[in-house]
Amino acid sequence: MALEDDILQFKQRFGLEMACINWRERRKRVAVFVSKYDHCLWEILLRHKAKELDCDIAMVISNHADLQPVVETFDIPYKVFPIHPENKPSQEEQEICLLKDDLNIDVVVLARYMQVLSNQFLGAFGNDQIINIHHSFLPAFMGAKPYHKAHERGVKLIGATAHYVTKELDEGPIIDQDVIRVTHRDNPKDLVRKGRIIERNVLANALQAHLEDRVILHNNKCVVFNE
Repeated sequence: MALEDDILQFKQRFGLEMACINWRERRKRVAVFVSKYDHCLWEILLRHKAKELDCDIAMVISNHADLQPVVETFDIPYKVFPIHPENKPSQEEQEICLLKDDLNIDVVVLARYMQVLSNQFLGAFGNDQIINIHHSFLPAFMGAKPYHKAHERGVKLIGATAHYVTKELDEGPIIDQDVIRVTHRDNPKDLVRKGRIIERNVLANALQAHLEDRVILHNNKCVVFNE
């Protein structure tokens, strides 16, 4: 096609790396990974049911069985892979086979999945195939318990960041972010409660942008076009 030839020339001219062109001939297939927190999962499932997310949610995968009743409400398959240090490599290998060979997954969404993915898992997917939500306004407060760190610093804004996952923890290209104002009256539990409001929206918005092919990944940055 002439258009594809033009795009190829554009890519070569500017040294861009581009995935195969998606003409939206089929809906993207999504797998959602969760642990025990349900707020981001609910947001994705409800938006999908309302037809705001143009995709097929093929399966929800978790290291716990806690959220299975939630997912079954939406008639979506739910599979548990218990994870501990001894079995993590073998469990992730099974997950990869399931996602790649059986389910033909296009994008994995980490909806507060409380496990760090191994390099083995990350290597099975492209740089723009795994989306994570981090409960802080990156690059501030990376790692665990960012709300407690924010409280200790007395910040006046807390945020959430959705980003593509890379081998560098919490340093992947940022797709979407948002903030909410807090005060000295808020304790860490208040920050967690307020933060969950923006976490769910930021993750769902990032997923929607990805599904609608509004994200261009270049080096360690994302260019995200408006709807």
